[in-house]
Amino acid sequence: MINRELIRIKVVQLTYAYYQNGNKNIDTAEKELFFSLSKAYDLYNYLLLLIVAITREEHHRVDIAIQRAQREETELPSQKFVYNKFALQLEENKTLHDFIVAQKLSWDDDIEFIRKVCNQIESSEFYTNYMSSESDDYETDRELWRKLYKQLIQNNTDLDALLEEKSLYWNDDREVIDTFVLKTIKRFSPDKESGQELLPEYKDEEDKDFARRLFRATILNADRYQQYMSEASRNWDFSRLAYMDVVIMQIAIAEMLTFPNIPVSVTINEYVDLAKLYSTPKSGGYINGMLDSIARYFVNNGLMMKTLKERDNENSEDSKDKKNSTKLI
Repeated sequence: MINRELIRIKVVQLTYAYYQNGNKNIDTAEKELFFSLSKAYDLYNYLLLLIVAITREEHHRVDIAIQRAQREETELPSQKFVYNKFALQLEENKTLHDFIVAQKLSWDDDIEFIRKVCNQIESSEFYTNYMSSESDDYETDRELWRKLYKQLIQNNTDLDALLEEKSLYWNDDREVIDTFVLKTIKRFSPDKESGQELLPEYKDEEDKDFARRLFRATILNADRYQQYMSEASRNWDFSRLAYMDVVIMQIAIAEMLTFPNIPVSVTINEYVDLAKLYSTPKSGGYINGMLDSIARYFVNNGLMMKTLKERDNENSEDSKDKKNSTKLI
């Protein structure tokens, strides 16, 4: 689940923090990097658990409504939503249950937020259409939750504020993690029952190694990389760079020189996007030009065995990784 897009974000954050921290211990900083990545995986599981918590609250509401209807001898309320097949399967998922127990994660202290979301769900068009539909198949149940998540949870500002209170690590993780939650909903199958696989913390050991090598190369070769920046940017006003720009370019250079299989285009595009997110409004365009100059400098001086034609290549694993995590699900 922790893909290279998220890894790059965390490396930018932790590298910047490393230089702001007076005690520059790379081993400690590396542990912090992986702890930060593990917290992103916590968030993935926590947001899946939110679906379970909402369903449980709705079940409580239906139980109360049934008791009232029995006392008043009126029509019993529909239990269709609380017995949604996808939500029940998720609640019974062994992997989610074991993770939540191990990490002691729960929505029990946030009942007011859960109730507010339940009210929003009950007022939504998706819910109304679902409850009035005669469809009773698994695909319909699963699709309902995909729509509800995208409409009411994915861009929920109340949820943003609540998560920020729970963990500072989650501030910048939501956008990426939401795509993985939606991907998980889409891939659930009734045949798997409680054994349905969730996304693993890392796709493979290679991605975890990518995080470690990128971070260490950035820190250990900082002086050399900054010298490259100075030599390659003679036509650029180096003084215009914000400090975050320097950090981002340093990491981009580490990626260019450390990972021969990642095309130049992917590296430049990724860090230009990060500059737009974390630095000044003009940083994206400025860093794009500088990284292009630096890449040409590396090639011309035999420092990098890549061709600049690769800037048009979007078929690498990293490029696919980016597309798969950000496309509409």
